[in-house]
Amino acid sequence: MVKNYLMVVLLFLTTITKGQFLDSTNYRGAFSPNQSMWTDGWCNWSPESTTYPTPNVTITGNISQNTTWTSNNTYLLSGLVYVDSGVILTIQPGTIIRGNSSISNSSLLVKKGGKLIAQGTSSNPIVFTSNNSVGNRSLGDWGGVILLGRATMNQGIGYIEGLSAISEHQYGGSDDNDNSGILSYVRIEYGGYVFAQNKEINGLTLGAVGRGTQIDHIQCSYINDDAFEWYGESVNCKYLVSYRNLDDDFDTDFGYHGFVQYGLSVRDPQIADNSYTLPSGGSTSEGFESDNDANGSNLQPFTNATFSNFTMIGPFRGNNSSSVHPAFRRGARIRRNSQLKIVNSIISDWATGVMIMVS
Repeated sequence: MVKNYLMVVLLFLTTITKGQFLDSTNYRGAFSPNQSMWTDGWCNWSPESTTYPTPNVTITGNISQNTTWTSNNTYLLSGLVYVDSGVILTIQPGTIIRGNSSISNSSLLVKKGGKLIAQGTSSNPIVFTSNNSVGNRSLGDWGGVILLGRATMNQGIGYIEGLSAISEHQYGGSDDNDNSGILSYVRIEYGGYVFAQNKEINGLTLGAVGRGTQIDHIQCSYINDDAFEWYGESVNCKYLVSYRNLDDDFDTDFGYHGFVQYGLSVRDPQIADNSYTLPSGGSTSEGFESDNDANGSNLQPFTNATFSNFTMIGPFRGNNSSSVHPAFRRGARIRRNSQLKIVNSIISDWATGVMIMVS
């Protein structure tokens, strides 16, 4: 028998003062019924069959002076590549960057004080993807994109999980207006390097990134952990797509206190976190997952971000429960003293729509 799974429409009243980041809308979910889909043109729903050019420029180590990557080249990230503090990396529209799957955690990390200007267009997005060929790409082929900033977070300072606790990997500070650059019309595919259980790189990892940073029109696909994760910070984001990723779509922690508007999540019924059965505390796969911190503390700033106009399409759409990976749990799990707000949004095709856990 096919079970009917829950659709939840979240329409919590919230006051949005003039000049705030959120647009005023008269509809629920990610898309206006009177406008074209904002995913048109730049999103890719079949990256597994997309042919990308062969890399002709290999990037390693530190980028220590202002640099531009041009669209007439294809770049190979080989190992962990750093954009140093005080340095700007500019990436032209249409540029392809491929992660080397033969070297652990081939990622791009922008240090505190560094900037990434990756400003694609709807017709020429910037693409970060696997270096493997069509038919041979897998979740976690490489690492991901990591931005670190100086905004406030409730741990004081932090270090990106999985990486060593050294200054290059540190984030956090006192400047909520900090600027780490621009990410616009960017696709991130097949990332999510796993060091160990609960120590992974996400598609787009944001550590204490300030609201001076522009982030919009980002698609994360086939990521081996979370699509997007915010650790503290004040950055605002718009037009985010999570497509067929392993763990959580949108994960917030350590006092994230920004605004995010217009988001789409689409889950694959068979792609979920296999660690869910581990006695040491394996992870289940959620749409939203939100904590103030791992201890559910009262440390401030609280995780109290607002997510508005999201459409979350879960794994049970038209599927018998026996054909869905057992790690799938909830469209939204809000726990550990989080004050996350989800407004004007639709959560559908999950076994449980929303779970608020009060300790």
